[in-house]
Amino acid sequence: MNGKKTLVLGASDNPERYSNLAINRLRAKQHPVAGIGARKATVGDVNIETEPIQLKDVDTVTIYLNPSHQKEYYDYILSLHPKRIIFNPGAENRELYDLALKQGIEAQEACTLVLLSTGQY
Repeated sequence: MNGKKTLVLGASDNPERYSNLAINRLRAKQHPVAGIGARKATVGDVNIETEPIQLKDVDTVTIYLNPSHQKEYYDYILSLHPKRIIFNPGAENRELYDLALKQGIEAQEACTLVLLSTGQY
């Protein structure tokens, strides 16, 4: 399997949302994607679920949720043991950032779309 398995947290089927753009661009670059959002939906070939889903071998969790909505996902995100967590603009969260670092997970305040467009993903 090529690509980096990515969980998009805060996924949306609204084409005007950055999380939606990220899903489409990740898939265009052959990355396997899972999504969790406020409502069940489908973006391309990616199903967006409303509850945490069991995933293995997650490379990246990219977050598009306001920090106040992230807390309920802390244990879930950390239980996935991703290689990294990307906090997109507006999702910056020092508390989760520090928890990730303590568990040896790389934490980045960055924009997934920029990382993809510059080949740094």
